[in-house]
Amino acid sequence: MTETLLPSSQHTIGPFFPRTFFNEGDNDLTRVNTEAPPSTRGETILLHGQVTREGGVPCLNAILEAWQADAGGRFNHPLDPERHLADPDFLGWGRTWTDEAGAFEFRTLMPGGYDDPAGHRAPHVNLTIMGAGLMRRVLATLFFPDFPAENAADPVLNLVPESRRAHIVAKLAGEEGGLRVFRFDIRLRGDPAEETPFFDD
Repeated sequence: MTETLLPSSQHTIGPFFPRTFFNEGDNDLTRVNTEAPPSTRGETILLHGQVTREGGVPCLNAILEAWQADAGGRFNHPLDPERHLADPDFLGWGRTWTDEAGAFEFRTLMPGGYDDPAGHRAPHVNLTIMGAGLMRRVLATLFFPDFPAENAADPVLNLVPESRRAHIVAKLAGEEGGLRVFRFDIRLRGDPAEETPFFDD
């Protein structure tokens, strides 16, 4: 008699996303839609990075979604008490996918910090990563080297062991087209000295 084996995590390699899941310009957070002009409030920056698995293997077609506050530290969302002051030309959300090298890019604004019940939040961008081999999405938050004092006081960054905090602070990587470029690489799994710290959703 042959027993039916139940699928395990090793047998689950999805999800897979068709290219129709994306629209041109989805990785540009600086505008509310592709027909609208980009926001002129704040500094426009580029976020470049690479998503890899254990051993540094690139993750092809991983999906990344980014969301953040505008340059003034506000969200155009009903739960933000200062929504009326939010940048109307800034969407604050974007989506992209990785190429064969695991590379991705977002165009966005340098976010502002804001007050939260847990304490003052340093400027940051939240990222969701989904892809083949992941049983559920993972969440990362990236901070910027421009704000050392605010980073040191951020209640979320302080949840991360001090030895691993550098993994979630982007690095200034030069300029492209007159815009500052920040590098943020994501290691999905590996030695604690290399793996990106992730947060529970």
